[in-house]
Amino acid sequence: MHLILLLALIASVIFLPQWWVRRVLAKYRHPDDRYQGTGGELARHLLDRLGLESVGVERTDPGADHYDPEARMVRLSPEHHDGASLTAVTVAAHEVGHAIQHADGYKPLVWRTKLVQAVQKFQRLGVILIALAPLAMVLLRLPRAGLVMLMLAIAALASGIVVHIMTLPTELDASFRRALPLLEKGEYLRKEDRPHARRILRAAAFTYVAASLMSLVNFWWWLRVLRP
Repeated sequence: MHLILLLALIASVIFLPQWWVRRVLAKYRHPDDRYQGTGGELARHLLDRLGLESVGVERTDPGADHYDPEARMVRLSPEHHDGASLTAVTVAAHEVGHAIQHADGYKPLVWRTKLVQAVQKFQRLGVILIALAPLAMVLLRLPRAGLVMLMLAIAALASGIVVHIMTLPTELDASFRRALPLLEKGEYLRKEDRPHARRILRAAAFTYVAASLMSLVNFWWWLRVLRP
């Protein structure tokens, strides 16, 4: 019974935030022609208006909207790049918000970008250490070395949680200090759409909360697997 409750709790932690984010974005994705311009066109217009002509706008994979600070590129999924729904224009403005942060030298974004690069390498090392630790402990008869490798592997897994925690303030800033003022002051939104745009911007920011919760559950699972 306890196991069933635990599994239900884990499923709720993982899937409910993701379900809420997807539901909010999907709800305002129709009608697809609510605005005259598409999300991609609005992103290009906002960037040009702000003097960020060097930042590009392009399509990316579905559900993979993001700003790439290394390539200086706003990447929008097809439904947001080519669509003219409330979700499309709002998500486009959110990603432009990250480009503005980059241009302003917004420290949390700079720190997060550097941390992501370091963590990706660290996590790849962690996967290798998890594979090699049993070899060191059993075949090579080096239990202490194997234990150290396992501890480093756990730290590598935990590093992803740190990235997600640092990401949330950056996402909230992009949504509510950058994108929302642009949309409202520029009168790009219909008046009746403004409260709904706030919900979309909140969902766009909290995408990373769902991801951080999944990382936390994954970290907990590995702790149980690796626990002697």
